[in-house]
Amino acid sequence: MNADRQQGPLDEDQVGLVVEVFRMLADPTRVQVLWALVDRELAVNDLAGQVGKPAPSVSQHLAKLRMARLVRTRRAGTTIYYSLENEHVRQLVVDAVHNAEHAGPGIPPHHRTDAVRELPARDQAVAE
Repeated sequence: MNADRQQGPLDEDQVGLVVEVFRMLADPTRVQVLWALVDRELAVNDLAGQVGKPAPSVSQHLAKLRMARLVRTRRAGTTIYYSLENEHVRQLVVDAVHNAEHAGPGIPPHHRTDAVRELPARDQAVAE
């Protein structure tokens, strides 16, 4: 990676695609879905259990994420498995979560050796 490289302005089409990616990340359920997929692929029902939302709702979010090319599918028999589209999406999700952890008090979990790879429950995050 060459972080010192100077880059010119983005063209309007590319800016539009970047904005769409951020729009997809601006929903709590979609963030939870993407976080659940960081290290594995899951079927809709498994994802629904992971994020605590009904399967039809998760399915709708997955359709939007798929259209935005953030997730991809793999069919095995009658089951469709979802995974992150590529390593760039994975890094974007991980970096966003780690950046958010810096907003809290103390040492962010990703800097501790005892870190757990879970986002706090919504009620717990509000209470802290």
